[in-house]
Amino acid sequence: MPIDQNSLGAHVAAQMEAIEADYADTDAQIGTIVTIVEVLSQERGSDVRVRPSDPRVHATLGILRWAETLTIASATQSGGGPAE
Repeated sequence: MPIDQNSLGAHVAAQMEAIEADYADTDAQIGTIVTIVEVLSQERGSDVRVRPSDPRVHATLGILRWAETLTIASATQSGGGPAE
């Protein structure tokens, strides 16, 4: 049975809209991209898939560590969920 990709597509589209809004007046460009997706199934339970756009391990680890720092800071400030 095929996996419904709508939630992933909608999430990425929302992120792109937020980036475009925040950086509209700059000459910014997209750098390294790392997607992290939890896949749930009856047979396998919960799997986590990670796919970086950059083959350099240090770039992937650096962005993941920075994302962790931002998520913790956002959760601490807002008292809850992850950073956008």
